[in-house]
Amino acid sequence: MKEQLLAVLENSKKYTLSVAETMPEDSYNYKPENAASDFKELLNHIAYGIKWWEENYIKGIKTSWEPPTVVSGKKKIMASLNVVYDSLQSTITSLKLNDDAVNGFHATIDHITHHRGQAVLYLRCKGITPPEYIY
Repeated sequence: MKEQLLAVLENSKKYTLSVAETMPEDSYNYKPENAASDFKELLNHIAYGIKWWEENYIKGIKTSWEPPTVVSGKKKIMASLNVVYDSLQSTITSLKLNDDAVNGFHATIDHITHHRGQAVLYLRCKGITPPEYIY
């Protein structure tokens, strides 16, 4: 089971980082009309969401939703995504899995996928072809 979860996680990480890399840094402030967040805010939300979902729904540590100040700069944002993905990988590797942890993992992946889909749409709105999704 862990091997499957880790494979799904690695695929999510690679694709999320690929989407983040594809947007030019000078467009990280881009926000489609009527969107709630710009591209950098969306990626910050994904990063914080991974941490928050990991704590609350995989580790079972109840924490309130208190996003930090938005990180700016493509390199810093990509670094923060790497940190939270690596933390989640470490947690899954070391955790004794139970139904709650597995369900929490799937909920975390679902949250990432939802917002990464928005990021893909931002790329398309900018006329940028998103990276090919490989499953």
